[in-house]
Amino acid sequence: MSTAQITIQQDARMPAAPRSRTRVLTLVLLALSLLAAVIGASVGSTGFESVLRAAQDPVAWQIVTDIRLPRTLGAWLTGALLGLAGAVAQGLFRNPLADPFLLGSASGAMLAVAVALALWGAPVAAASWIAKLGLTGAAFVGALGGVLLTLLLAQGVQHTLRLLLAGVVVGYVLGAVKDLVTLAAPDVLTGMLAFVLGNTGLIGWEACAVMAAVLLPMALLAWALARVLDGLSLGEATAHSLGLPLAPMRAALIGVLALATGTAVAQAGLIGFVGLAAPHLVRGMARVTHGPLVLLSAVTGGLLLALADVVARVVIAPQELPVGVLTAVLGGSYLLWLMYRRTR
Repeated sequence: MSTAQITIQQDARMPAAPRSRTRVLTLVLLALSLLAAVIGASVGSTGFESVLRAAQDPVAWQIVTDIRLPRTLGAWLTGALLGLAGAVAQGLFRNPLADPFLLGSASGAMLAVAVALALWGAPVAAASWIAKLGLTGAAFVGALGGVLLTLLLAQGVQHTLRLLLAGVVVGYVLGAVKDLVTLAAPDVLTGMLAFVLGNTGLIGWEACAVMAAVLLPMALLAWALARVLDGLSLGEATAHSLGLPLAPMRAALIGVLALATGTAVAQAGLIGFVGLAAPHLVRGMARVTHGPLVLLSAVTGGLLLALADVVARVVIAPQELPVGVLTAVLGGSYLLWLMYRRTR
C-alpha cells in the first residue's frame, strides 16, 4: 500500500468533530491576534490611546502608523516564526522540550553580533564589510552559520541523537568564543544588551516585510512535510516502512527551522520560551496532527509575543521591560506549572 493510500485512509477515518474544533480554534486565535494588534497600536509611552482618536491628530496618527503598528505586527511575526520553528523542532527531534535554538542558532547569532560590534571599534577599512552587513544581517548570518556548523559536526541529518549532541556542543563552543570576544572588547557588552534581552522596539515596516516573506513559504513547507513529522512520531522504523524519504525531508525541515529562527533572531534578538511554549499550548487546546499543529503553533506564538510586547510596554510605564525577559518569566512559569500538573 502506498503512502498516498495510507494518507487517504487516515483522513477518511478522522472524525469531523476534531476538524471543526480545529477550525474554531484557528478563528479564535486569529481574532485574538487582531485584537492584540489593535491594543498594541493603542498603547504608547503616554498610556492607552484609541486608534480612532489618534486618527484625528496627524502627529499621533504618524506615531501609530510608523512606530506602533510595525512594532506590534513585527512582534506577532517574530512570535509566529518562533512558534513554527518550535513545532518543527519538537516533531523533528521527538522531544517536547526541544526549542528553536537547539541547533546552535542562538549562540551563532550572539557571536556574530559580538564580532560585528567589536569590528565597528576597529579601523574603518577593517570594519567596512561588517558595517554594510549591519547587526541584523550579522545575526542572521551567525544563526545560519551555527546551524551549518552543527550539521557539519553531525555529518548530516541522518542521526537525530547526533544532531542533538552536535547542537549542544556548538552552542557551548560558540558561546565560549563570544565570551572571549567580549573579554577582548568589553565595550560591546552595552550594545549586545538589547539583543540578548530581546527587543521589538526597533522593528519597522521593512523588517515586517522580511519576516512575512520568510514566514509564508516556511509555514507552507512545514505543513507540506507534516506527514514526515507524523511518521517520525511513531519512530524512524515506522517512517521508513511508510516509504518516506527521511534524509531529504529531514534536511528540508531543518532548513525551515534554521531560516525561521535566524530571521526572528536577526530582527528581535533572543526571545526565549515562545517557540517552546506555543506547541504545548496548542496540544493542550486540541489534539491534532502535525499539519494543523505547525500552523496553529505559528499563530499561537504570534499571539503570545504580541501580548507580551503590550505587557512589556505598560508594566513599568513610561519605561519598558525587555520583552525577552518577560517571555522567559511567563514561559518558564507556565512550563513549571505544566510539569507540576503532569507529576500530580
